[in-house]
Amino acid sequence: MRYTGPKVRRSRRAGVPLTAKAERVMERRPLPPGQHALGRRAGKQSDYGRQLAEKQKIRWYYDLSERQLRTLFDKNRRRSGRAGENVIAALESRLATVVLRAGLAPSIYAARQFVNHGHVTVDGAKVDIASYAVKPGQVVAVRAKSRRMPAFQAAAAGQFADERTAAYLDVRRDELAVMLTHEPKRAEVPVPFDEQLLVEFYSR
Repeated sequence: MRYTGPKVRRSRRAGVPLTAKAERVMERRPLPPGQHALGRRAGKQSDYGRQLAEKQKIRWYYDLSERQLRTLFDKNRRRSGRAGENVIAALESRLATVVLRAGLAPSIYAARQFVNHGHVTVDGAKVDIASYAVKPGQVVAVRAKSRRMPAFQAAAAGQFADERTAAYLDVRRDELAVMLTHEPKRAEVPVPFDEQLLVEFYSR
């Protein structure tokens, strides 16, 4: 079942902001949720605990179910190269993530909703599958009839844009479009994950 509870609470537990609101709240309250968080002593975490925590952080950040993340991991561990880096590249190439990184949505949850509701095209054809794997050279855009929506007007004004555009994207904000220029490289992904812990968790 997909999580529908408070995103700020989940962000504080993960240690990374999952929405813009969570980022503001975590500046004031960086500790995990719960009334005893302030007085809680940090005990030594087991290897399994660290692996599980990092796996959950990645899953929550990209808004995936456990089955989706496991399937994606199994598929990408068979590719040449480092399994963890392959997984991150695949996650960053998902249609919902591209929409988010391009500044076309304020959060991964909104990006998923925009895709599922049919507001997004890939190379001119409507695609309503958030997990669709965007290929280098493909252009993701907001459908013409959706561009008058307030959310996309805000996107065109740059309200959801990151301070720096990801190096693997060519964003055309005035057109509400973005092209994936090449497969994302791990050093270009702007989130501090330790994907090796994910590999260790699923390799147990």
